[in-house]
Amino acid sequence: MKRYCQTLTLADNEKLIAQYVEAHAHVWPEIIEGQRKVGILDMQIYRKGRQLFMIMDTVDSFDFKRDMAKLSTLPRQAEWEAYVASFQGCPADARSDEKWQLMERIF
Repeated sequence: MKRYCQTLTLADNEKLIAQYVEAHAHVWPEIIEGQRKVGILDMQIYRKGRQLFMIMDTVDSFDFKRDMAKLSTLPRQAEWEAYVASFQGCPADARSDEKWQLMERIF
């Protein structure tokens, strides 16, 4: 199994943050199906204030660049990205890797 950790800073707007949290309480089924299809086994997002921290566990053969590019082409993925971008303070057409920044493991 591989693990990737990423971070994102949300817009400085409590209403948008609440909407973002609510959206993730009801992630569209196609989004979860797409994640599984490309080899994402589990994804968790944690929040402290405006800061988000994502943990993504994948199959051993997962290639971050290749498989995230594939994920972006799957049903409703672009729609989901545009939807959550409105809460993240990002342009609606921003790619996931333009919003979420990979973190380096140091320990």
